[in-house]
Amino acid sequence: MKPGHADIRVIAFDCDGVMFDSVQANMDYYNSILEHFGKPLMTPEQFVHAHMHTANDVLANLFSDPEALEAALEFRKKMSYWPFIKDMKIEPGLKSLLEKIRPKYKTAIATNRSDTMQGIITEHGLEGFFDLVVCALDVKNPKPHPESLIKIVEHFGIKPSQALYVGDSVLDEMAAKAAGIPLVAYNNKELSAKYHITNLEELEEILPV
Repeated sequence: MKPGHADIRVIAFDCDGVMFDSVQANMDYYNSILEHFGKPLMTPEQFVHAHMHTANDVLANLFSDPEALEAALEFRKKMSYWPFIKDMKIEPGLKSLLEKIRPKYKTAIATNRSDTMQGIITEHGLEGFFDLVVCALDVKNPKPHPESLIKIVEHFGIKPSQALYVGDSVLDEMAAKAAGIPLVAYNNKELSAKYHITNLEELEEILPV
């Protein structure tokens, strides 16, 4: 199954749904904001949107009234995500995979998370495992725009074909395609991708490690 392109230099990962099962944490986080303003809890459709988009985009989807949205955004700035990080479940095999592929490959994160990403890395003991972290605060245009992935390519001075991006959503698919980076679809057979995997250990079958 090894692809034969030994010129791969960088492996980039999405956060939610790839590195972590963050369903419960994100649901509790946004529902707590909704409850604060006396609004109904998220619908399944709203949560699907929340799984992929930036926090500001999620709140814009949850609060249609401009004044209510402004109040929600201000409330979020004062509300810590830290209590919810403990409910994020790190994907089995993530740390062992990173230990195996480094230092042969550079590793990066491209996520639509914003000010919560560093806390997640710290809480789950992932400091030093990634050479570059690109979150929504680091770009003008978050995914599905390819800017975060292009930033990774430019940072390491490589061609897009020398990277792989492990993602699980249609936003990841769109960003990878626009950046010219081969996508490794994680637990989502509906995505158009170069490779499909159901656990992180399968990356070892793709990469010469």
